[in-house]
Amino acid sequence: MTTEPTRGATEATGAACPRPRKRLHLAARFPGGDRSAVRADFASFEAPARTAERGTFDFFLLAEEPRPHEHVGHPEPLTVLSALAAVTDRLGLAATAGTTFNEPFELARRFATLDHLSAGRAAWHVVTSSDARTGENFRRGGCPDRAGRRTRAAEFVRTARELWDSWTPPAPGSPDGAPRPFAHSGPQFEIAGEFTVPRSPQGHPVIIQAGDSDEARESAAHAADVILTRGGTLEEGRACYADTKARLAAYGRKPDDLKIITSATVVLGDSDAAAREHTAYDPDGPRSFTGTPETVAAEMDAFVSADAADGFLLLPPPTPGGLDDFVDRVVPLLRERGAFRTEYEGTTLRSHLGLPDPVNPV
Repeated sequence: MTTEPTRGATEATGAACPRPRKRLHLAARFPGGDRSAVRADFASFEAPARTAERGTFDFFLLAEEPRPHEHVGHPEPLTVLSALAAVTDRLGLAATAGTTFNEPFELARRFATLDHLSAGRAAWHVVTSSDARTGENFRRGGCPDRAGRRTRAAEFVRTARELWDSWTPPAPGSPDGAPRPFAHSGPQFEIAGEFTVPRSPQGHPVIIQAGDSDEARESAAHAADVILTRGGTLEEGRACYADTKARLAAYGRKPDDLKIITSATVVLGDSDAAAREHTAYDPDGPRSFTGTPETVAAEMDAFVSADAADGFLLLPPPTPGGLDDFVDRVVPLLRERGAFRTEYEGTTLRSHLGLPDPVNPV
């Protein structure tokens, strides 16, 4: 664990203060993409969420999409997370929701509701839908082209934020403020009326985007609070990190206003060699940390300390108890290194991530 020199020693030598110890962020993704497994029972969601909160993770992501023939038997994410809000206290709750076939008012209302039910722990993983089969669930097939999907998504998120900001600040004796007339006029949406939910406890639900492309990085630098990346090697992670953070200044944002979270798999063993026997290298897959708990903790710490990421989204193995193993064996070592929190220091997801609350422009 690194330590900072005392103030007196720094002044006496004239040396610049060293960089503060960088702590990493941790999140977990609920297993998805299994066409055969039916996961409609609440217990299958509650158990890993409780484990993630026991490990003081930042958030728990339900990365589901309404595609026919996929995620069969998987409940709608926002409904599940609303139930999880009642059995967790601090864990952030993130749901995937698309902008291609939904409408801003209704989706903004649902996420604002989750944020109130959870006392400021909601996050929206923004995605676009790219296949005609998804469109079959909403209209007569078809899907907008890539440019059209991106344009709609950008205006969709902007409109949702305008809706979240459309309540006046609370007056003395009025804890929730009051709605005011709202109007949005743009190429994609024409909306006029009043939003029905008071402003979020954390200002806005956290906005999460994903992607490693130049286009994805630019979009995240402009509008996201978190970007999920593939990560790759240490060198690839550092290049992605530097490039993405450098884009923020053009939008009047600071480097810490966007967290770069790398998808990662973890394979633990009693020895590094034993762990490697259970993993296969995939050059196009997520970052893999393989070895003893000590090896994994050290490599995760080094990856973040080298500015290759701000933290990791763990993709659990397809075996029961995978996340418990990480929380019980790796998290304590990260804490010993000073690389991860020992307890939650705030109550909202933005506080976990070290993000400022958006200023209400009203």
